[in-house]
Amino acid sequence: MTILEQLVGQLARPALLTMEVQRGVVGDLAAIRPLADVVAELGIIPKIAALLAVARRQGTPVVHCRAVFRHDRAGSFRNVPMVNRLLENPDHVLEGSPQAELVPELGPEKTDLDTTRYHGMSPFFGTPLDPMLRSAGVSTLIATGVSLNVGILGVVIEAINRGYHVVIPTDCVAGYPQEYGQDVLANSLARITTLTTSQEILDIWA
Repeated sequence: MTILEQLVGQLARPALLTMEVQRGVVGDLAAIRPLADVVAELGIIPKIAALLAVARRQGTPVVHCRAVFRHDRAGSFRNVPMVNRLLENPDHVLEGSPQAELVPELGPEKTDLDTTRYHGMSPFFGTPLDPMLRSAGVSTLIATGVSLNVGILGVVIEAINRGYHVVIPTDCVAGYPQEYGQDVLANSLARITTLTTSQEILDIWA
């Protein structure tokens, strides 16, 4: 049995996470078009959708990690220059708005779990994500979404700090510029995660 089979196979207890795959981040209402364009060019959404479909059928937990803001910005800090610029738009990814929704190809389905955060670069701190995963007996996270610049790095580091294994299907994540995202995979994430492809995971699940 390979390491990948041990981490994501039926005897393991993986969970599939989507990170900020929202209409206002990488979809039709994206505020940062270059990142959304990379996601579209690489065909990432259909590949994540294929993983989600099989995960749901076999009972693998699916968790969507979304970033949202209140209209009054309560709960959000203005301590990140990139986010500060985005918040100059009073309607940026407001909680309950179309921008905050998942891209429609990914659902959500009734069995999916969902976490939202008002602050920070990672979905772990200040959200119910960790107890959600632990209550389901999860030991491995399959991380998908954006971005390799910040968000996916945050997921990985915080997950490892909490004792989880992390698997990254490299065709289900993106950064901007595209070449930089590849550098992050090769020079940072390859050293601390198990890199694979969506098809390799599907083959194991089959």
